[in-house]
Amino acid sequence: MIDELLAEAKGKMDQAIAHTVDEFGTIRTGRANPGLLHRIVVDYYGTQTPLQQIAGFSVPEARMLVVQPYDKSSIQAIEKAIMTADLGLNPSNDGNVIRLAFPQLTEERRKDLIRMTRHLAEEGRVAVRNVRRHTKDDIESLEGDVSEDDVRRAEKTLQEMTDRHVHRIDDLLANKEEELLEV
Repeated sequence: MIDELLAEAKGKMDQAIAHTVDEFGTIRTGRANPGLLHRIVVDYYGTQTPLQQIAGFSVPEARMLVVQPYDKSSIQAIEKAIMTADLGLNPSNDGNVIRLAFPQLTEERRKDLIRMTRHLAEEGRVAVRNVRRHTKDDIESLEGDVSEDDVRRAEKTLQEMTDRHVHRIDDLLANKEEELLEV
């Protein structure tokens, strides 16, 4: 029973890290990153459709992202969706593809993005700690059914697991900050 609770906690903590990685992917650095467009939804013939379902992406150079619509008639809708997404990018189209040029980040904008990244990392750490708290409560509720030593060992294992996951988020944060400070 304790092993099941710990396995479930590990899965939830892994999901928290995966979510944090996804959130980090949405923060624009000075380089072109197709992950930035994954949240954009386009009004495609009256239906809200994720951009990746109606267009392909390529990165021909470090600061350029090219969006190639599968249906050329959707180019205006895609361009409008990118503009309203408030990514700080100005799309330009030539009738076939949409080009997104990534401007150099200012020092002030870099600091804002780092602040945002730190906030997202803290949300990830909080999610991991919440999993720990709920699992610890579940383990303590078993105290009558299993020995006190088993409960203490499980709590120690849970804490070690939590520390590893929080450390992983800290590593991801350090990498993202380094990427943002890169000129």
